[in-house]
Amino acid sequence: MNIIPRSASGWTIAVFGLLAVLMGVTGLINPDALLVMLGFEVLDERAPGDYTRTFMAASSMASLNMGVYYLLAAATEWRPFFLFTVIFRMVTFTVFTVLVLTEAAPGRFFGVALWEGLGAVATGLALWFERKRRTSVPSNP
Repeated sequence: MNIIPRSASGWTIAVFGLLAVLMGVTGLINPDALLVMLGFEVLDERAPGDYTRTFMAASSMASLNMGVYYLLAAATEWRPFFLFTVIFRMVTFTVFTVLVLTEAAPGRFFGVALWEGLGAVATGLALWFERKRRTSVPSNP
């Protein structure tokens, strides 16, 4: 199996996958660093019943797993998955933006929403251009 992406859309998926793996590992090793990157307050001491560290471990593990899925999809050029990510990354962009607008998340968290939205647009455009190029190239008899 060739692990290098063979298309622009594959590269957009691979880059996102690699970053998801890195963020997942960061969150597992140093959850406070990830909280700071996301714009959340880091407390020296947590109150009883505060499961922030548990949630950080769970979401970091999910990020690590998701990153591996994306890298596998990029390596196998699994185009239906690429399209699926465009749709759901736009949903993620919308939900995260609403969280910031309703002040359920700090303003800096909009960077995560923006990353999701821009990634979806980049993959979507790459898929569109690749399809347009395939349909405009005449096939040999």
